[in-house]
Amino acid sequence: MQDRLNSLIDLLLPVFATLAALLVGAVMLLFLKVNPITAYSALWEGAFGSTNALAETLVKATPLLLVGVGICIAFRAGVINIGGEGQMVIGAILGTLIGLNLEGWPGWIVIFLALLGGFVGGAIWGGIPGLLKAYFNVNEILSTIMMNAIAVQMMNFLLRGPMIDPSQAELASKIPQTARLLEAFRLPRLVPTRLHLGAAIAVVLAILVYILLWRTTLGYRIRAVGQSPQAARYAGISVKRHIVLALLFSGAFAGLAGATQVFGVNYRMITDGSATGFTGSAGFNGIVAALFGQLHPIGTIPASILFGALLVGANKMQRVVQVPSALIIALNGLVVVFVVSSEIWRERRQRDRLRAAAIEGEADASGPSPAVDPEVGI
Repeated sequence: MQDRLNSLIDLLLPVFATLAALLVGAVMLLFLKVNPITAYSALWEGAFGSTNALAETLVKATPLLLVGVGICIAFRAGVINIGGEGQMVIGAILGTLIGLNLEGWPGWIVIFLALLGGFVGGAIWGGIPGLLKAYFNVNEILSTIMMNAIAVQMMNFLLRGPMIDPSQAELASKIPQTARLLEAFRLPRLVPTRLHLGAAIAVVLAILVYILLWRTTLGYRIRAVGQSPQAARYAGISVKRHIVLALLFSGAFAGLAGATQVFGVNYRMITDGSATGFTGSAGFNGIVAALFGQLHPIGTIPASILFGALLVGANKMQRVVQVPSALIIALNGLVVVFVVSSEIWRERRQRDRLRAAAIEGEADASGPSPAVDPEVGI
């Protein structure tokens, strides 16, 4: 009974963390002389209040889910991928190049090739830190962050030069964007909303990744490497190879998220000069969605929807109660901090339970002390 209660508490910790973050946000709203009930009602209405609002929530959730699924693979292998932003950018660049250079091809073939190109581009960009980690012991946190910066500079160069929209090339104030994709190359939408096929693709891939991690030999080996590299190596598993594979897969899903944004939402690649100008910070928010989902691909589905709802609903909250945009950023940041903190607390609770179980097992193994016969003695 106690084990079930502990498991339930661990499962609900991210929910409690989100509620705590919203409670702190309510205090901040009170300081601004805003009714928190009115503000959060507007947030809910903006995220789920209509068919179009729900569709926008799912649109925002799609890249978070794809990135989050990739993060689940990396974290299960014991490596940390902070390079989702750069991997999204590279995936989007390759997908866009395919879309712009195959204009005479059938639409469904181009869409497939573009999404595959985004998958491969992200895989390459994630695989490079994987190789550096596995064979040169380079810290993957540093290398993935540095790869983000390289990807941004590549994007800025291409969108202001070789890939710039021809209509912008001769203007004094050039907008860094590509030409618009043909209508035949756009992912199908649920009219009249902006919800596109990419959302369904993301859910299907999350299920497939669950099967990969928990129902295949490859997934078992990836998780074994994450649990104990020494034990995995002793069992004959190539630790280096599976570290590379984990970061390669993680980057691939982020790259697919970038291509999906181009072919499902923007229909061109455009930026303000930063990675977030294109990604909307999905490369970072996807990490939080994965943590919220307990690093489980299926759990990442509702977690991504929740964070998509926060992003969409916060915009309406800002319009209705007229709070500064900085508060919206702070509210999202609070949720991130509380959710990450809850994950640390969950791991600490698990360690404490394992330690207590080990002590109890040692006590049982030693057995009861022998009884002393007062007449005979020892």
